[in-house]
Amino acid sequence: MILSNYLASYLLIALFLLILGIYGMIMHRTFIGMLISGELILNGAALNFMAFNRFLAPNPAVGQVVGLFIMGIAAAEAAVIVSLVLMVYNRYRSINPDEVDDLKH
Repeated sequence: MILSNYLASYLLIALFLLILGIYGMIMHRTFIGMLISGELILNGAALNFMAFNRFLAPNPAVGQVVGLFIMGIAAAEAAVIVSLVLMVYNRYRSINPDEVDDLKH
Protein backbone atom coordinates (compact mmCIF):
# COMPACT_ATOMS: atom_id res chain seq x y z
CA MET A 1 0.00 0.00 0.00
CA ILE A 2 1.59 3.27 -1.14
CA LEU A 3 0.27 6.26 0.79
CA SER A 4 1.35 8.80 -1.84
CA ASN A 5 -1.46 7.62 -4.13
CA TYR A 6 -4.23 8.81 -1.77
CA LEU A 7 -5.54 12.34 -1.35
CA ALA A 8 -6.43 11.68 2.28
CA SER A 9 -2.79 11.18 3.29
CA TYR A 10 -1.86 14.63 1.93
CA LEU A 11 -4.87 16.21 3.62
CA LEU A 12 -3.96 14.64 6.95
CA ILE A 13 -0.43 16.04 6.75
CA ALA A 14 -1.82 19.46 5.82
CA LEU A 15 -4.26 19.27 8.74
CA PHE A 16 -1.39 18.36 11.07
CA LEU A 17 0.57 21.41 9.86
CA LEU A 18 -2.47 23.64 10.36
CA ILE A 19 -3.13 22.35 13.89
CA LEU A 20 0.56 22.62 14.80
CA GLY A 21 0.62 26.20 13.49
CA ILE A 22 -2.50 27.24 15.39
CA TYR A 23 -1.18 25.60 18.57
CA GLY A 24 2.12 27.44 18.13
CA MET A 25 0.33 30.77 17.62
CA ILE A 26 -1.53 30.27 20.87
CA MET A 27 1.30 28.88 22.99
CA HIS A 28 4.41 30.77 21.86
CA ARG A 29 5.19 33.90 23.78
CA THR A 30 7.75 35.39 21.39
CA PHE A 31 7.28 37.08 18.04
CA ILE A 32 9.71 34.68 16.33
CA GLY A 33 7.72 31.66 17.54
CA MET A 34 4.54 33.23 16.22
CA LEU A 35 6.25 33.86 12.88
CA ILE A 36 7.30 30.23 12.57
CA SER A 37 3.77 29.11 13.48
CA GLY A 38 2.34 31.36 10.78
CA GLU A 39 4.70 29.79 8.27
CA LEU A 40 3.43 26.34 9.26
CA ILE A 41 -0.16 27.46 8.63
CA LEU A 42 0.77 28.79 5.19
CA ASN A 43 2.65 25.57 4.35
CA GLY A 44 -0.44 23.55 5.27
CA ALA A 45 -2.53 25.68 2.91
CA ALA A 46 0.01 25.30 0.10
CA LEU A 47 0.05 21.53 0.60
CA ASN A 48 -3.75 21.48 0.31
CA PHE A 49 -3.65 23.36 -2.99
CA MET A 50 -0.97 21.12 -4.42
CA ALA A 51 -2.70 17.91 -3.28
CA PHE A 52 -6.04 18.90 -4.76
CA ASN A 53 -4.26 19.94 -7.93
CA ARG A 54 -2.49 16.58 -8.21
CA PHE A 55 -5.64 14.51 -7.79
CA LEU A 56 -8.51 16.63 -9.10
CA ALA A 57 -7.34 19.33 -11.54
CA PRO A 58 -6.72 18.66 -15.22
CA ASN A 59 -4.03 21.36 -15.49
CA PRO A 60 -1.00 20.46 -13.34
CA ALA A 61 0.45 23.99 -13.28
CA VAL A 62 -2.36 25.69 -11.38
CA GLY A 63 -1.62 24.19 -7.95
CA GLN A 64 2.10 24.78 -8.38
CA VAL A 65 1.53 28.44 -9.25
CA VAL A 66 -0.70 28.87 -6.21
CA GLY A 67 1.95 27.15 -4.08
CA LEU A 68 4.62 29.52 -5.38
CA PHE A 69 2.32 32.48 -4.71
CA ILE A 70 1.83 31.31 -1.10
CA MET A 71 5.60 30.94 -0.72
CA GLY A 72 6.03 34.52 -1.97
CA ILE A 73 3.45 35.77 0.51
CA ALA A 74 5.22 33.87 3.29
CA ALA A 75 8.58 35.42 2.35
CA ALA A 76 7.09 38.92 2.32
CA GLU A 77 5.39 38.26 5.67
CA ALA A 78 8.66 37.04 7.16
CA ALA A 79 10.53 40.12 5.95
CA VAL A 80 7.95 42.51 7.40
CA ILE A 81 7.66 40.69 10.73
CA VAL A 82 11.43 40.37 11.19
CA SER A 83 11.81 44.10 10.59
CA LEU A 84 9.04 44.79 13.13
CA VAL A 85 10.69 42.45 15.66
CA LEU A 86 14.00 44.26 15.22
CA MET A 87 12.28 47.62 15.70
CA VAL A 88 10.50 46.42 18.86
CA TYR A 89 13.72 44.92 20.23
CA ASN A 90 15.66 48.14 19.60
CA ARG A 91 13.02 50.15 21.44
CA TYR A 92 12.07 47.84 24.34
CA ARG A 93 15.08 45.46 24.57
CA SER A 94 12.73 42.48 24.58
CA ILE A 95 10.82 40.42 22.03
CA ASN A 96 8.36 39.05 24.57
CA PRO A 97 4.90 40.39 23.66
CA ASP A 98 3.86 40.51 27.34
CA GLU A 99 6.66 42.98 28.17
CA VAL A 100 5.77 45.39 25.36
CA ASP A 101 2.89 47.28 26.94
CA ASP A 102 2.93 50.44 24.82
CA LEU A 103 1.48 48.45 21.90
CA LYS A 104 -1.73 47.59 23.80
CA HIS A 105 -3.46 50.93 23.11
